[in-house]
Amino acid sequence: MPDDYERIYQQYKSQNSPAGQGQGMDHDDGREKIIAVRKNQDGDIIAIRTDGGRDLDYVSALSEAKAGRLAHVDVFHKYGRDILRSEPDGIKENNLDNLPQF
Repeated sequence: MPDDYERIYQQYKSQNSPAGQGQGMDHDDGREKIIAVRKNQDGDIIAIRTDGGRDLDYVSALSEAKAGRLAHVDVFHKYGRDILRSEPDGIKENNLDNLPQF
């Protein structure tokens, strides 16, 4: 039975991983990717820029992510509010905090 757990998890990971992970993620089903962020003086992300050329304030970005229009991000509830974060994929360079600033 424990071997089944590992096999099922590996199947899950392969189905939900971008094709050619780390080689440019063209498999986004038409969703926009976040390519840059704007931070306030405390280092908090307050806006994002998409590869479609849109600049979105944080609340709008949350709405877009919840609607499934942004690729490679998740919305989760913490600290009593919704928070936008990169999908965990083991690649630090594409974490929202590590993206270029605009």
